[in-house]
Amino acid sequence: MIRTLQISFTSLSQTLCRNNGSSNTHVAGTGVMCSNLAVSAKTNTHYGIKTLSSAAVLSTKKCVPCNTKDLRPMTEEAANQLMPQVSGWDLVNDGGTLKLHRSWKVKTFTKGLEFFQEVASVAEAEGHHPDLHLVGWNNVKIDIWTHSVGGLTENDFILAAKVNGLDVQDLLSKKLSKPAQSSG
Repeated sequence: MIRTLQISFTSLSQTLCRNNGSSNTHVAGTGVMCSNLAVSAKTNTHYGIKTLSSAAVLSTKKCVPCNTKDLRPMTEEAANQLMPQVSGWDLVNDGGTLKLHRSWKVKTFTKGLEFFQEVASVAEAEGHHPDLHLVGWNNVKIDIWTHSVGGLTENDFILAAKVNGLDVQDLLSKKLSKPAQSSG
C-alpha cells in the first residue's frame, strides 16, 4: 500500500526555524540553515504537493526542456492557482489554448525594442521563448505559452515571473496600459 504524505512547508519551516526569520539560524542535526527566512502563510496544492505562494519562488526556478514527452499542459484550475504569483499578467483562452498575456506602454518605438531585448535575454537564458508584439509605435505585448504542448506549463509562469523582475522602468511610459497589481 502506498501512503501519501503531505507536508505544509509553512509549518515545517516554522518548526525547523523557531526564531521566525531571524538571520542565520542553524537547525541542529538537520544540516538546515535558515537565513532571513520569510514564510508565507499561503500555500497551494499542485499535483498533490503543497507549494509556497510566492513570486520569488518562481523567479528562482529554471525552465525545464520542453521536449520532455511527459510534459503536459496544465488545467485552467492549476493555472488560476499560479496567477497570484505573476502580478499584472492575464490568463487568456485563445481558441482553447491557455496563455499568459501582458501589455505595457513604452516611451518610444526604440524603447520598445530595448524592452524586447531585455525580455529576449531572459528568454534565451531560460530556453523558453515568448511571442513578442510591438503594436503601434509604443505598445508592447507578450504572450507566453508552451507551444510544444499547446498550453501552459510551469515554465510559462517561471518566465513571466522573471519578466516581472526585469528593471525596465526607464523604458516604460508613465501611463502604463495595465498597471501591475499587487500580489499581496
